[in-house]
Amino acid sequence: MTEFAPYRPSILIVDDVLTNVKYLLDALRTDYNVSFELSGKGGIEFAHRFQPDLILLDALMPDMDGFSVCTELRAHAKTSAIPIIFVTSLESPEHEARALDVGASDFMPKPVNLTVLRARMRTQLASKRQGDFLRSLTLADPLTALLNRRAFDETILEEWRRCRDSHVPLSMILADLDHFKAFNDAYGHPAGDECLRAVAGVFREAAQRPRDLVARYGGEEFVILLPEVDLPGAEVIARRVMVGLKRLNLAHGTSDTASRVTVSLGVASIVPGQQAPGILLSAADAFMYQAKNRGRDQFVSGMAPLWTAPLSG
Repeated sequence: MTEFAPYRPSILIVDDVLTNVKYLLDALRTDYNVSFELSGKGGIEFAHRFQPDLILLDALMPDMDGFSVCTELRAHAKTSAIPIIFVTSLESPEHEARALDVGASDFMPKPVNLTVLRARMRTQLASKRQGDFLRSLTLADPLTALLNRRAFDETILEEWRRCRDSHVPLSMILADLDHFKAFNDAYGHPAGDECLRAVAGVFREAAQRPRDLVARYGGEEFVILLPEVDLPGAEVIARRVMVGLKRLNLAHGTSDTASRVTVSLGVASIVPGQQAPGILLSAADAFMYQAKNRGRDQFVSGMAPLWTAPLSG
């Protein structure tokens, strides 16, 4: 009989002092999968890429303090639900209140009582497991395990405001599988589901930066949101998708386009202003249909038009 090892939660330590990191590593590695970063920016990048179950965060770091790190993590959908326990030499009520105000789950001054720390970690991890389960019911696509339309709608609002405030581009790729109804009719819906899962994997592999979002937009449509990526950068991602599908080489004997599953993509980019985010989605959708009209199995790209419909809020 196969025995399965118990699940070990993943813990991220963010502290610029290596002796502090080693102390926590030695204390926790028996029960947890523990990683560490020595800077606030590194911690943010790690959290976006790997989404640990819990973060132990120092407050005082040279490049980016813990309060700013916590604020950044709470502002993004991918990391907003990760419990964050401040473990810091700061110990005044004012510092604790500030940490809680920016989204900390708990606050522990140094030197740390390990028994108390472990107890508080267990409490936060139990709460996260319950929250993850409930959140998965609302933000994940059960077929492909990608994020769903609701998660995309939430994230584009966040990234639109962030890119607008930083004056950086935001790009989007909207994709539709070619002749997918004919695929379902020919091979059956179970095969269609397997096709969607496989295609989802191609999209996931194409966009792997911490802030990239890949979602199933609906039916046989997928979307990739690319913050701080200009139009040429988004075109690179679109080419990766097309190369990935070519390598996947899923047979599609009833396609009028090719003998394999193909996709039409619309690639749009904009530096957000006071417009509504829908302008980017509309542009990507229009470019996608241009790709279909030009013969499918390709992408069409361009800048989203600039107009001044105000963004509320």
